[in-house]
Amino acid sequence: MPANSPEDHVIDYRAAEQLLAAKDPRGAIKLLDNVIAAHPENTAARLLRARAFFAGAQLRGAELEFSLVLEREPDNAFAHFALARTFERANRPEAAQRHFRLAAALDPRPDYLRAAKFGGPGGADQG
Repeated sequence: MPANSPEDHVIDYRAAEQLLAAKDPRGAIKLLDNVIAAHPENTAARLLRARAFFAGAQLRGAELEFSLVLEREPDNAFAHFALARTFERANRPEAAQRHFRLAAALDPRPDYLRAAKFGGPGGADQG
């Protein structure tokens, strides 16, 4: 029986987090499909589903979900970074670099800066 109550959707979301952590992205996606069908505007659920798509090497699904998150939250540095990683895996380096740089500009974490190739002498790109 499909989940119907808000409590069921919270349980499904939490279970999807656990499935993703246990390296079962397909199981997580299945649970999140129900949550998103009931709450299509839920950005957290979409971000988790995007991560599950990425983990399951479903790059088109990941790209679409990360893009939807960024439409709603253009300043979400993690979503930019994750979308960049998605483009990187899809062999789209120009698109990846754009989102790596946006992520680093929004949140100058060392891993974001490294991926964006910021830094080095005088702020020059590192190759």
